[in-house]
Amino acid sequence: MLEIEDHPTLDVQLIWAHTETDLGCLDSPQSVLGVLAQEGSAVVSSTAEVRKQVREMLRFHGYKPAGRGKPASEYLAKMATKGPLNSINIAVDICNAVSLHSGLPISVIDVDKARRPFQIKTAAAEMRYVFNPSGQEMALKGLPCLFDSLGPCANPIKDSQRTKTDEFTQNTLTVIWGVRGLPEHTLRTRDWYLELLTRSGIEVVPD
Repeated sequence: MLEIEDHPTLDVQLIWAHTETDLGCLDSPQSVLGVLAQEGSAVVSSTAEVRKQVREMLRFHGYKPAGRGKPASEYLAKMATKGPLNSINIAVDICNAVSLHSGLPISVIDVDKARRPFQIKTAAAEMRYVFNPSGQEMALKGLPCLFDSLGPCANPIKDSQRTKTDEFTQNTLTVIWGVRGLPEHTLRTRDWYLELLTRSGIEVVPD
């Protein structure tokens, strides 16, 4: 079981998935690439209210979601105005496509790079982690984060470099950082994510 700290506004949805072959051997289907490029039909759509409530959720414990610290979903939306988002691998493509259209931040990690047990809780003031290959760090104070036994490894802004997927990944954990004020939107986002995984031949598994 994954322990989740109580949070008045956060509605976490978890999805565990498995592929029989490495992600590097799998191509994203056109149904996913089309949605990623904003050419296919999306099941859910972001709104000003979604953006507002996501930011309010992030502010609850003092985090300031602005500038380079804006939610991952807003970063994707900004990048998409410059052209189609790049395909990375099928797991990340589904994550980015759903986050882009739903407006909800979504994390996906390589479970085999992490160490159980997992928790979701608010990061303490001194916590930081590296989020890209060049070694840049971000401060995590006040952010809801996914933790493994080594420390924080994902959040609604940027995920840790330590547990990011790569071409050898076979087991993933997705965290949809939903909001309690939009329960239907959060659940529809989860259901669409599950649908895209299934259509792409990825097995959804229990914890």
